[in-house]
Amino acid sequence: MATSRRSLPLLRTLVAGKTQTRTVTYMPRPGDGAPRPVTLIPGDGIGPLVTNAVEQVMEAMHAPVYFEKYDVHGDMNRVPPEVMDSIRKNKVCLKGGLKTPMGGGVNSLNMQLRKELDLYASLVNCCNFQGLPTRHENVDIVVIRENTEGEYSGLEHEVVPGVVESLKVITKFCSERIAKYAFEYAYLNNRKKVTAVHKANIMKLADGLFLESCREVATKYPSIKYNEIIVDNCCMQLVSKPEQFDVMVTPNLYGNLVANTAAGIAGGTGVMPGGNVGAEYAVFEQGASAGNVGKEKMVEQKTANPVALLLSSSMMLRHLQFPSFADRLENAVKRVILEGQYRTKDLGGSSTTQEVVDAVIAKLD
Repeated sequence: MATSRRSLPLLRTLVAGKTQTRTVTYMPRPGDGAPRPVTLIPGDGIGPLVTNAVEQVMEAMHAPVYFEKYDVHGDMNRVPPEVMDSIRKNKVCLKGGLKTPMGGGVNSLNMQLRKELDLYASLVNCCNFQGLPTRHENVDIVVIRENTEGEYSGLEHEVVPGVVESLKVITKFCSERIAKYAFEYAYLNNRKKVTAVHKANIMKLADGLFLESCREVATKYPSIKYNEIIVDNCCMQLVSKPEQFDVMVTPNLYGNLVANTAAGIAGGTGVMPGGNVGAEYAVFEQGASAGNVGKEKMVEQKTANPVALLLSSSMMLRHLQFPSFADRLENAVKRVILEGQYRTKDLGGSSTTQEVVDAVIAKLD
């Protein structure tokens, strides 16, 4: 009896040790492992380079997705009907940049996709990466931007020769749903604060309506701190103390400016993932400067940075409920950045796109 009593503490230690090393697993529903179709739009400029990088990495880790690839370019009048049908069928799309011509003539295909699929929320995650030095540390900002109205409504006309009127449209419905999405995102991702960006001191009705909607939604999330900031002060605060921001919710134009500024602070547009999501569909792409298709020299030398789209693909895998594949991809990319041996020119290196891809594949668990 004495021997058995003395062995109890040892037994408890062994059991406790086993308990501590056990992980809580993701339990899929039956059929969740079935490969999922994803519409792929390589796009213009560096788009084919970086989307091919994603294809290689997905194949290397045997991810349960397969791509339906379509040739779409920014100088087309519209996204071809068969592409829209594919996205509606698959619910998910991965795309490279689509060049938007300046001035009149051709509408933005990026905007067409967002409006026709009602991708009302744009999300860009701007954060520091270990091994990638930047001016500011502890930056981890999520910019959530209303994607379908505001200055991007496309309502412009020439009143008389030499006078053009452009309408900014803000609605209660769209303002409320983007505010709800921002607070829901913060709640589900254990974020502590949501900041609404506005210019209601000048645009008292339009941005005033946006703020009113944010305030109403904020009352339903008492555990999340809510504050407001004027957009010009926001830009100054971003470049001086970016670590003060957590989740930011913005109307359309301000979100574009804020997301690109935050991306530049945290390491550059080449490493910032993002996507556009609505109630039914999701399109994943480079987070900031999604319309930037790179310079011709970069395409010729094949030195485009694939990191942003690889991380966006990790977001896509989580969206598709493949969390372990998403973690493997994200961890491999972060290891490559941390080691610093393979970096493209925008990150201070001289590697080609393919060299970065090969390094990521080598780091896959």
